[in-house]
Amino acid sequence: MTRTLLFAASLTLAAGSLGAQANPAAAGAGATLIKNATVLTVTKGTLKNTDVLIQNGKIAQVGSNIAAPAGATVIDATGKYLMPGIIDPHTHTMSDAINEGSLSVTSMVRIQDVLNPTAINIYRALAGGVTSINILHGSANTIGGQNATVKLKWGEDVDQMMFPGAPPGIKFALGENVTRKNQSQIIIPGQPTTRRYPVSRMGQEEVVRDAFVRARDYKATLDDYKARVAKGEKNLVAPRRNLELEPLVEVLEGKRLVHAHSYRSDEMLMLLGLADEFGFKIQTLQHGLEGYKIASEIAKHGAGLSSFADSWSYKIEAYDAIPYNVAILLRHGVNATINSDSDERMRRLNIDAAKLVRYGGLTEDEALATITINGAKQLGVADKVGSIEVGKDADLGLWNNHPLSVFAAVDKTFVDGKVYFDRQQDLAMRDQKAKERADLEKAGANQAPATRRGVQPVLPQEER
Repeated sequence: MTRTLLFAASLTLAAGSLGAQANPAAAGAGATLIKNATVLTVTKGTLKNTDVLIQNGKIAQVGSNIAAPAGATVIDATGKYLMPGIIDPHTHTMSDAINEGSLSVTSMVRIQDVLNPTAINIYRALAGGVTSINILHGSANTIGGQNATVKLKWGEDVDQMMFPGAPPGIKFALGENVTRKNQSQIIIPGQPTTRRYPVSRMGQEEVVRDAFVRARDYKATLDDYKARVAKGEKNLVAPRRNLELEPLVEVLEGKRLVHAHSYRSDEMLMLLGLADEFGFKIQTLQHGLEGYKIASEIAKHGAGLSSFADSWSYKIEAYDAIPYNVAILLRHGVNATINSDSDERMRRLNIDAAKLVRYGGLTEDEALATITINGAKQLGVADKVGSIEVGKDADLGLWNNHPLSVFAAVDKTFVDGKVYFDRQQDLAMRDQKAKERADLEKAGANQAPATRRGVQPVLPQEER
């Protein structure tokens, strides 16, 4: 009982005003008609005094004077702005483990296996209009683990949050994060103390090449076995399954997207050249703060790049970063986005997008695209999300001001047509939660034990 009360108190403190929002609002249970909004479609311009009808989790109609179906929830959005849900192409939110750093190649591990659906930052991201995220393995090793593309559905389990039909991906990493990790000694009981290979950028290139040589050989073995089975040969022994190489074979076959942490232009060029050598594409260069130096080369390869708006000089390889990076890349034909790589920045990606109007002269639609449709393209889900178009998933944010304004705040966030954040409900629940916390703090189990000078309080056995 003591442990239950203490845990309940800590949840109340962390969640603040979550309350009933753990269950999606009734507005998403059936049809919802949002009326008279300024609709920022991103791909088809801005539509003033426009209605959007949501049915069965999809955008059913966009236009003027749409009649509300029987039983539909009607939201008066006069003076408000409706935009696609924000997409964060690089985050570690929800992940209870980020790096499996014991090996240089850990392509067998999966972020999906360590996701925490109760992480409070899910709710906070929804409050910032974020609806979909790319949860990546960390950058401790040259070839890291498999990613998870997720829709933020606060109060639901991980299986319900996984983005249906999103292509699988994998994290690569280059530069200082890998080499600095390898400078420390790895201590394994009963074994000699050693440093993990590689400890240099040239070693990182060799690790990637070696892994894909092995993956190419493994693929040839699999292809040969399948061909012999197709010919009707009998008594064949299937190749031993290799969980490390399977994801890399999928990369070679174009079935798994590569998201590569990289900062310097030379290391990005190295990876693009190596990918060309083995016949696969780099889907996104992550961070890529020197991408502006090689914008034409990135465009030629066909890679995208997901960067920060204006973070630089926080480590040596970030010294040459400039706030014009994304604008320059876009002007060279690179599909560029803004990402957070942070639980906190994720809630303010609209402001990061606004900075690109200042640094690079992007139009409002171009700036909004860096946090919506461009990210959807990088994650392979642009046919489902990223813009307000009939037939797409109803992942939307309703704002009280233009999203590129520092004064803007989200009123409601929809995911698959359901309301997962409602500002008015949030505000209404705060008094109730404050009272609940006060009551819990007064409970006997939550009171400090009586103490006497020199005598330590005795904790209950279950708390020791």
